[in-house]
Amino acid sequence: MPTASGEGARRALSALLTDIVCVVVFCTVGRRSHAEGLTLGGIAETAWPFLSGTLVGWLICLGWRRPAAVVPTGVVVWVSTVALGMVLRYATSAGIAVSFVVVASISTAVLLLGWRVAVALMNRG
Repeated sequence: MPTASGEGARRALSALLTDIVCVVVFCTVGRRSHAEGLTLGGIAETAWPFLSGTLVGWLICLGWRRPAAVVPTGVVVWVSTVALGMVLRYATSAGIAVSFVVVASISTAVLLLGWRVAVALMNRG
């Protein structure tokens, strides 16, 4: 029989992996929409600043405590993903046009907050 802490660790890992997949999907769709190559290296190059932000967000809010919570976990992870992602892109001269910041903010909100909202709705019913 699984322990409560083992179950919690599985939930946290599953949530973290879901966030990672969401960020990679965002970056992959972005590369595709700009006719950039969909190579593993290209996707990694685009994703690493945002994934860094995702991981920092998890650390800031101790995401493993309430991994599927929209607030605070989802909001902190989302804001950190976008904010740190843009800072790292700027620091590496990757470009951060205002339109990109807007699209990235909306897209990652839909992805990172959306799955958490869906989980909350399923748990209510």
